Amino acid sequence: MQKNSKIFIAGHRGMAGSAILRSLKQLGYTNIITRTRAELDLLDFNAVTKFFKNESPEFIFLAAAKVGGIIDNVNYPANYIYENLQIQNNVIHNAYLNNIKKLLFLGSSCIYPKNAPQPIKEEYLLTGPLEPTNKSYAIAKIAGLTMCESYNKQYGTNFISVMPTNLYGPNDNFDLKSSHALPALIRKFHDAKINNDSEVMCWGTGKPKREFLHVNDLADACIFLMKNYNESEIINIGTGIDITIKKLAEIIKKETKFKGEIKWDTSKPNGTPRKLLNVDKIHTVGWKYKIDLETGIKNTYKWYKNSL
Repeated sequence: MQKNSKIFIAGHRGMAGSAILRSLKQLGYTNIITRTRAELDLLDFNAVTKFFKNESPEFIFLAAAKVGGIIDNVNYPANYIYENLQIQNNVIHNAYLNNIKKLLFLGSSCIYPKNAPQPIKEEYLLTGPLEPTNKSYAIAKIAGLTMCESYNKQYGTNFISVMPTNLYGPNDNFDLKSSHALPALIRKFHDAKINNDSEVMCWGTGKPKREFLHVNDLADACIFLMKNYNESEIINIGTGIDITIKKLAEIIKKETKFKGEIKWDTSKPNGTPRKLLNVDKIHTVGWKYKIDLETGIKNTYKWYKNSL
């Protein structure tokens, strides 16, 4: 991938896609193609086909997806499986039809079995039942990476699939109805501080453990892998370090300077007990994360306040 290569970022307004766009620009890439949903509906096969014929991209970062937290996944499972399958099918198939040089497909760590051994190795995929609350999304992502593998095998394409852990950072979703744990906690603690509330109610028991990767590190990893990884086998992207939701809440409470109490609504679901990725493979390829969690939360909270 050269500095003047024609690069299409699908989903450039999302958290992951916007981070990849920022990183490519900072690195001096000059021929980047983006389209808003109004300009190109990735759910529309004919529109995607026309776009590829007109633009002829050489490299694709497929970051476009419907994503959300537990509530949204539980309430709208049909939307999650339909929209993600449709986006993947349209982009990946047209990438093949137009002989693009390389495609990177962004999967998710939620594709792994709910009770997979920890830390989760790439080969644990499809060895057990999925977490029920996001099964539709996970199955769509599994279909996407299987599609990449299948096209590589049958057609000799160079489509790679990366499995990032839980992401956070600029352009995250802070809507309490559809956001993930970390941005939801930032929003809750910030609002509670502004409103002088005496407590913040958090979901579950606080005992589940999660791994968090700053989206700028994800972008760095994706660009690195686009240049250095050419295997059909999936590859994890993470820090290799996890933390309890309770400890995460305490870090965010401190960063937001909220003075009240933290309480836990144990009637709400915890989700998967633990989800930590094994990152030996990506370390072997030559990449490692740079942004520690407390620094990342500090920067994310600053971005959130500036966005209000």
